Amino acid sequence: MSEERLRFLRSRIRDIPDFPKEGILFRDITPLLADVEAFRTSIQLIVEGLAGEPVQAVIGIESRGFMFGAALADKLGVGFVPVRKPGKLPSATYRAEYDLEYGSDAVEIHRDALNPGDRVVVVDDLIATGGTAEATAQLVHQCGAEVAAFAFVINLVGLEGTKKLEPHKVISILDY
Repeated sequence: MSEERLRFLRSRIRDIPDFPKEGILFRDITPLLADVEAFRTSIQLIVEGLAGEPVQAVIGIESRGFMFGAALADKLGVGFVPVRKPGKLPSATYRAEYDLEYGSDAVEIHRDALNPGDRVVVVDDLIATGGTAEATAQLVHQCGAEVAAFAFVINLVGLEGTKKLEPHKVISILDY
């Protein structure tokens, strides 16, 4: 990844202090999404990070992962599979729970979304603690498929979420 492209993308991330609550510095990707060249560059950097990785599908984690995941799937010429919060998918699903700071949450995938043996890329806009991505990997395995790689636009390095994803390949464009 060239430093010039990384600087360009970083310039399209807006810092919002004290959102959604005091003490949090929110990394807002909406300026990146609004800039067609920045969005294209982010997708291209993920594609470059996947060089040589055969994949049959891209999985996007609700909700911002849908935007990056659908564009990546199109670029790779493969299908897109949504992973959603409970109760949002209309057919039979697999479910995986994960811990939050206070309590837990869950994600679901359609049982027929992947074929056994499929290799997939799991995409989201940001990785923090890694709980949602780790739960998504569990869903992939329940379908009989495997994670070829995880891809994130932003990695909040201090929260060490990528450690939960080891030994899988992790592509992150911008580290904060």
